[in-house]
Amino acid sequence: MKPIHKLKLLSLACLTCLACLVWFALVPAFALEANRPAAFSTSMAARPNIIFIMADDLGNADLGYRGSDIRTPNIDKLAREGVRLESFHGMPVCTPSRAALMTGRYPMRYGLQTLVIFPNHTYGLPTDERTLPQALREAGYQTSMVGKWHLGHADKKYWPQNRGFDHFYGNLVGEVDYFTKMRGGIVDWQRGGKFLQEKTYYLPLIGDEAVKQIERQDKTKPFFLYFASLAPHAPYQAQKADIERYAASIKDPTRRTYAAMVTSVDDQVGRIVAALDKRGLRENTLIIFSSDNGGPRSAVVASGAHSPEERTESGVVQSSLPANNGNLRGGKGSLYEGGVRVPTIFNWPGTLKPSVISEPLHMVDVMPTALALAGAVPNPASKPFDGKNILPMLSEGKPSPHDDILINVEAFRGAIIKGQWKLVKIALLPGKTELFDLQADPGEKSNVAEQNPEVVRDLEARLLAYAKQQKMSEWLKAQPNYLGAQGKTILDPDFDIDDGGLPQQKPVLPKP
Repeated sequence: MKPIHKLKLLSLACLTCLACLVWFALVPAFALEANRPAAFSTSMAARPNIIFIMADDLGNADLGYRGSDIRTPNIDKLAREGVRLESFHGMPVCTPSRAALMTGRYPMRYGLQTLVIFPNHTYGLPTDERTLPQALREAGYQTSMVGKWHLGHADKKYWPQNRGFDHFYGNLVGEVDYFTKMRGGIVDWQRGGKFLQEKTYYLPLIGDEAVKQIERQDKTKPFFLYFASLAPHAPYQAQKADIERYAASIKDPTRRTYAAMVTSVDDQVGRIVAALDKRGLRENTLIIFSSDNGGPRSAVVASGAHSPEERTESGVVQSSLPANNGNLRGGKGSLYEGGVRVPTIFNWPGTLKPSVISEPLHMVDVMPTALALAGAVPNPASKPFDGKNILPMLSEGKPSPHDDILINVEAFRGAIIKGQWKLVKIALLPGKTELFDLQADPGEKSNVAEQNPEVVRDLEARLLAYAKQQKMSEWLKAQPNYLGAQGKTILDPDFDIDDGGLPQQKPVLPKP
């Protein structure tokens, strides 16, 4: 055989292999495209940009469109022109809710179901969990994050830029000073892995960075931007000019500062939308706005501060907690609706028509929905999503794809929703079982467990089935004395914890 013939055969073989590789690479995307609702049958080149805006500890009733005295015109516009999800659930506190967003899986599956990662804790979101930015980057998206991470800081393997983000600018631990960016005397503020000190107020900084990321985007590639605001989480700190906007309308100084923080978040939302408009990207950008959990109604969970003196220093006083959850029971840290039901908006001009969805949904639904839009490969069978693709609900008004929704399950408590019913179970002796009809009683005022024993049995069995699947809580492993005898420390608001969460504690951060 002449060399030229060999070359032809080799070239033909290479082309065949290349064709096979292209085919196998595209099959998952084609499959997802075929499963999309008709309204989302866009070409691969027209995949939407996705921006997720996360507020922190936002009260359910603390937005203008929800009747608040706090002015939020930009968020209100997103709500007015988008899909409002009126029964969307985060988790009781920060870390679990962010984990649910990043994985599409209930945090109890990987040990992040209890409380939050403290500054001196060394664990984080397990590295064998596939994240939302990782999956989107695999699908060709540019990925960036600004703001609060709170999913692991002590080891660089947990950092955002090692979990799927091309770019990260913000803080790793859960709470820093809004001006100094310090926690326990250490600066927790970085850009791309390099710590820096910037004493400008937190929100304009992350707003500036978000706008820069939009301005730098390659228009030929879709992007994912995660805007994770620390505000309005304690410490309650705001710019003087923002506080003065409420000087005449809000008398309580803490509430006034909190309102200024919420309005500053709204200002950044307006800047993000304006940057999209300027680059002609708005029509092909899905903006999702939500909060990690409800507003705090207990000073114990409002801040990382432990003692009453430290909480006062952080602006956290039980008699003057600023967040308002409306008629919902409880607040941050609670399994009741005030702790987990969060105002949520999906806004995509020209694609999603304005509507209101009242069926229960959960933070875990974001990732499978985003991947369906992006033409990305779903999770492997070994780590299936708990969340569902809710595109048919958003675009066509279809019913919820959930049979039930797990609010959370821990060693000592849990809650689950099925249809109109919600079960709350406290396992600490002597124990407590509550059943609420959320349709008739959204404020969870009447326990109707005795009147509906069959419903209780069904939901208890479902909750127990989830409980048997949970991994041991990483927080409880780090705090072995937390439960104490009969769970006394959980019931005592001033329980003593020797190894975590105090403002003066130095975060465990690796050296640059």
